[in-house]
Amino acid sequence: MIGILIVSHGTFGESLIHSASHVLGKRPLFLRQLGVTVHDDPDAILPVAEDLIRFLDQGQGVLVLSDIYGATPSNIAVKLLKPGKVEGAAGVNLPMLIRALTYRNEPLESLLEKALSGAIEGVMRMEAQ
Repeated sequence: MIGILIVSHGTFGESLIHSASHVLGKRPLFLRQLGVTVHDDPDAILPVAEDLIRFLDQGQGVLVLSDIYGATPSNIAVKLLKPGKVEGAAGVNLPMLIRALTYRNEPLESLLEKALSGAIEGVMRMEAQ
């Protein structure tokens, strides 16, 4: 099973996990989040993130999801990436997370593509009915 780490602003990651747990009916294993606040020193947070990666990696890799590309959480996440072992994507939303959790027994590269497609396909204009 591929581990998943969400690195995001404040409590956004925990809210995503809570929502995904509601949708799936249980809190998924090997899913953690790291909330970054305005008071956090990115250099001090990096070792915490690295510890989470070690915990989450059960031998098949870790997918790191971040919220806004270029912001502090994603800048921390980028430092965790190791091609083929720790892959990442920015712009995390609930459809992306649900898709990642659904396909986490597939190879890491395939999981990354499934997560990205989930994020993209989950954004659409709603029409009045």
